[in-house]
Amino acid sequence: MGGLGCPVSLALALSGVPSLSIFDPDVVELSNLHRQPWHHQRDLGRPKVDSAREKLLKAFPRLEVKAQQLAIDESNALGLFENHDMVIDATDAVKVKFLLSDTAVKAKRSLIYAGVLRFEGLCMRIDPHGPCLRCLFETMPSEVLTCAQAGVLGSMAGVMGGLQAQLALGPPVEHRVASLHVIDGLAFTSRTINVRKRADCEACGTGISQ
Repeated sequence: MGGLGCPVSLALALSGVPSLSIFDPDVVELSNLHRQPWHHQRDLGRPKVDSAREKLLKAFPRLEVKAQQLAIDESNALGLFENHDMVIDATDAVKVKFLLSDTAVKAKRSLIYAGVLRFEGLCMRIDPHGPCLRCLFETMPSEVLTCAQAGVLGSMAGVMGGLQAQLALGPPVEHRVASLHVIDGLAFTSRTINVRKRADCEACGTGISQ
């Protein structure tokens, strides 16, 4: 429930989604406030899931919000996917993003991937029959700065969270080709790249049992 999780949960709630489950291991810190609108000065030190759930329920009394202060890892990812219709990747660490993509393939669930760093953002819908994150990157990058380390333009996180919600509410991927949306917040430009499902992908390729 950080820079991506706050705006995407707001957009989904505004769209009429009846229930959300939110997961985050962190507490609210001062550096979060410029890009995480559910959290305020008075929330410093509180679990982010508690702060976000409180604001969501106040704004949307009919919304069901389940909150758990939990880090997603290999021990719990599959179970969480299987208990939900769709998963939104609002995480920051590359390792976790690849875990979510791999788990989406195993669980046959849709995942909305996004990443934000400095002034740039990426977003793609991953469906069971479409390409996954490994089709896009092939191998996991060994060294990538997180937004906490490199910084991020607060408004870019809001833009990408809104785009995640739009993809989540839209149609699934067709013809085994997904659209990677690339947003440059410094140049005010956007472009779309076609990502094709790779037969030799180690996660979702046709030679891998799923």
